Amino acid sequence: MHNNYYFLRQLAGALTHELAGFRVATCFSQEKDELVIGLTNGAAEFWLKAQLSAGFTALALPESFNRARTNSVDLLPGLLGLAFHRATTFPHDRVLALEFAGGASLLLKLYGPRPNAVFRPSPDAPAELFHQRYTADADLAPAPEPQPDPNNPLKSYPALGDVPPRFLRTQRGYDQADAATRRQLVEQVVAELESPAHFYITSSDGKTRLTLLPVGEVEQTLPPEPLMALRTFLPLALSRRALENELRQVRALLEKRAEEASTSASLARTRLHALEHTAGHRQTADLIMANLTTIPPRATEVEVFDFYQDKQRIIKLKATETPQLTAQNLYRKAKNQKIETGQLQERVERREAEALWCLERLEELDAVTDLRALRTWRKTHGLQPETKAKAATELPFKVFEDAGFTILVGRNAQNNDLLTQRYAHKEDLWLHAKDVTGSHVVIRHKSGQTVPEPVVEHAAQLAAWYSRRQNDSLCPVTVTPKKFVRKPKGAVPGSVVVERERVVLVVPANPFERAGQ
Repeated sequence: MHNNYYFLRQLAGALTHELAGFRVATCFSQEKDELVIGLTNGAAEFWLKAQLSAGFTALALPESFNRARTNSVDLLPGLLGLAFHRATTFPHDRVLALEFAGGASLLLKLYGPRPNAVFRPSPDAPAELFHQRYTADADLAPAPEPQPDPNNPLKSYPALGDVPPRFLRTQRGYDQADAATRRQLVEQVVAELESPAHFYITSSDGKTRLTLLPVGEVEQTLPPEPLMALRTFLPLALSRRALENELRQVRALLEKRAEEASTSASLARTRLHALEHTAGHRQTADLIMANLTTIPPRATEVEVFDFYQDKQRIIKLKATETPQLTAQNLYRKAKNQKIETGQLQERVERREAEALWCLERLEELDAVTDLRALRTWRKTHGLQPETKAKAATELPFKVFEDAGFTILVGRNAQNNDLLTQRYAHKEDLWLHAKDVTGSHVVIRHKSGQTVPEPVVEHAAQLAAWYSRRQNDSLCPVTVTPKKFVRKPKGAVPGSVVVERERVVLVVPANPFERAGQ
């Protein structure tokens, strides 16, 4: 209820008393949706900070305020130097009106979905809007007085909000009372709201609130001093809001990483099972070599006895190549298959361990109840906020960030040359889908830090995704320091020679994509 009409009534009276003799000294903004007004009487200063965002609308009264030297902009020059006259509220509305000498006024419209500030240098002057997109606010004025509703006394007071009806139902027996008693109960509660004995900081439905009635779990009971109440409530509410937001971010990050790791391990295990339960390339090559004399020229298939499985087997051949060449290619594939099997086994173990680690961290999050403790815990475990593609205005490449590392992706052949030859440093990691055309990918080196394997894997997925192998189930990707990549003289754009490499197998994907982006 910190923006409720009945609280704003109390606040308006307190501001009128507190700001007698004050003039506006400064008015500016240094963050989105923030309006800061500084007043002084020559001996003291007073600060108003209106947070006019749809997510959280509030009027803060900081004891002091240090304006940033950069990224701040002066606003409402017509307000400067004006003497404060009084503060009032629109009847039954969440609008706080600050009135100044000469008829100037600043209306603080504290609606949750569409907050705004409306300044008029004089009653007949055009309005200046803080949020200019809300053009209708230029004509903001008090609404007509509500008409009494004999059938539902709650509707006779449209500014009650949700707390008073809940208070009436849970503590005053409103639902069980007859019509006359209901009217009497509502009138009693309105009288309490207009002249409250206490303010309360409460917690209900997972929200911290400033109320004029003891509804929910009462955490603090405050004297009915609105300035002190706001200064007590807002830091607490903002701190808890920040904690909830960061907890949500970390939880989403861990859940995403656990899901990715589990999926990657499952795909690798499926591929591994397929390799282990089908006839290997080496066995097929051995059978071809054992039956060379019986294979007719230009045959497209041959039936042989498989002495490995003790049964007859049909082997497919290519009419355009000799059986010896087919066997030679199969032996080469068998060598690659052995490498692939080892990599798949390693990936299964690593990704399953990562998924388990994420699940363990998720369990630990339930015990974190303090923002400072959360940030310390986050730093200890090397967890970063959820990453996403950056708008690369300063670089001509696709740019991503992952766990603090920058990943650059070329856009075309000429752009690949620019990335590899001019922007990449010798210690950067360079990646490319093996044996097909595609984007060059570079992971920027960070002094004293080794690139974590999950970052390498995400970059390899990008290299596979932005290549001709995008639709393959698995793609081999070359990974090497850039110093082992050179461009031969006269080579076509994007063409390079890699002198040393390791190969990782990944599922082609853009791990930074989000639905709707």
